Amino acid sequence: MTKYAFVTGGVVSSLGKGIASAALAALLQARGYSAQVKKLDPYLNFDAGMMSSSEHGEVFVTDDGCETDLDLGHYERFTGRSASRANSTTSGRIYQQIIEKERRGDYNGSTVQVIPHVTNEIKEFILSNNEGFDFVICEIGGTVGDIEAMPFIESIRQLKNDLPRSDAIYIHLTLLPYIASAGELKTKPTQHSVKELRSLGVSPDILLVRSDRRIDEDERRKLATFCNVRDSAVIEALDVSSIYDIPLSYSHAGLDREVLAAFGIDPAPQLKVDTWKDISNRIHNPRADITIAVIGKPTLKDAYKSLNEALIHGGIANRLKTTIHWVDPEEIEKVGVNRIGEVDGILVPGGFGSRGKEGKIAAIKLARELGVPFLGICFGLQFACLEALRSAGIVDASSEEFGSTEFPVIHAIGKIDSRFKEPKGTKKPSKASLRLGAADVHLEEGSKVADIYGNEIISERHRHRYAFNQAYLKELENAGLFVTGFAEDGKYVEAVERKDHPWFVAVQYHPELKSRPFAPHPLFSGFIKAAATS
Repeated sequence: MTKYAFVTGGVVSSLGKGIASAALAALLQARGYSAQVKKLDPYLNFDAGMMSSSEHGEVFVTDDGCETDLDLGHYERFTGRSASRANSTTSGRIYQQIIEKERRGDYNGSTVQVIPHVTNEIKEFILSNNEGFDFVICEIGGTVGDIEAMPFIESIRQLKNDLPRSDAIYIHLTLLPYIASAGELKTKPTQHSVKELRSLGVSPDILLVRSDRRIDEDERRKLATFCNVRDSAVIEALDVSSIYDIPLSYSHAGLDREVLAAFGIDPAPQLKVDTWKDISNRIHNPRADITIAVIGKPTLKDAYKSLNEALIHGGIANRLKTTIHWVDPEEIEKVGVNRIGEVDGILVPGGFGSRGKEGKIAAIKLARELGVPFLGICFGLQFACLEALRSAGIVDASSEEFGSTEFPVIHAIGKIDSRFKEPKGTKKPSKASLRLGAADVHLEEGSKVADIYGNEIISERHRHRYAFNQAYLKELENAGLFVTGFAEDGKYVEAVERKDHPWFVAVQYHPELKSRPFAPHPLFSGFIKAAATS
């Protein structure tokens, strides 16, 4: 019988429910169980695809093309298990499904209400697609008290009664702030958060308490007493220098043992965390440091979360510490490529829009001319193609994304594949024009990229609405940039590389989405290795 752990958050947002849920799943796997994590977001957007990265962080894309919250990336990186649309839902999706049912007459004329119709839809999502899993961890987005989260809290309240005894538990992640002037940690915010949660019918079984310092026994007992949990169920979640220390830190604090005890599983199976110990050792004991210039301007720390982590993974693979040096391309346009400084490698990531385009092209030109290891991702491949053709004399080579052009080297994918054309009347680019999800890529035998993968057929995830115009294929090769990867049907250029350069590779897909700390993506491992030896 599958068991369910519901994770809620209190006091403030951004406490790390996603990482905590992912770390718990990793610890349960380390004890021999199978586990998956689901995210229930209260916002009314249908999914994260149309949300600004400057407000909400990156959009994570699953193999089946679902655009999700970045927490799905944490789930995959900690468990090694690929997520799908079955692992993510939102209020918007829930309400859309209900309205569709109402319009079809599925409710037989009943008045459609939050209870039972909305809560039933949420419960159906939680209970579906769990075959073969011992544990399902459900993260409820937002903070307790948020009005939009009420139906989700009510749904998990009902599920505790619907499921057999000991098959569902509640974990509440909260904050213990330190007041410097008083010289002590304050438990009152946590007490009030739990009071709010209990007023909604949900009483936590375990408190996972974020803090920047150790929690003494008096504070632990106070929390246990006033929040109605066992002393052992107050788990300190201390700040750590790397998120990949979290599974070991939380296990040391007793999280996985307390979770299993709450489910009535005692004694707990043996914990095997050698992999996490090795990762932690590699992170904290690198043999050298390298610096990678990423040409972009993240307006929010998490706007390129998967990319940041993939670069760290590449460092883990080579036992190197990767320092990311963000360079605003608009500053390159103003002061020149000297703004990049002394770096070991240059990376141009994915993105949308024309902002800083000349700065990105200038950075790629610098990497080409000086032999600096270069990796281009999605937008980075398109800019690499523009730089190559401009250097070969087509000085006005451009992209249709930047406006009308005489030389559309990069054009809309709707001109390649009619499935992605804009619907009639569309004023702005819509999701209908996006190529999303996993697709096979065929790599040229003997190419650098095929050598990096050790395979000529791979599967990678995509998220783009523009692609290289193959009418310029001959000109591209004459400029020294060779296509070494095509989509299975040949419609899309997937990878390009230079044969006259130590390490110059660009890809149309997003390899960062499939990188794991215990299985770094080969492109990032190879890029970091090249940067360290250049």
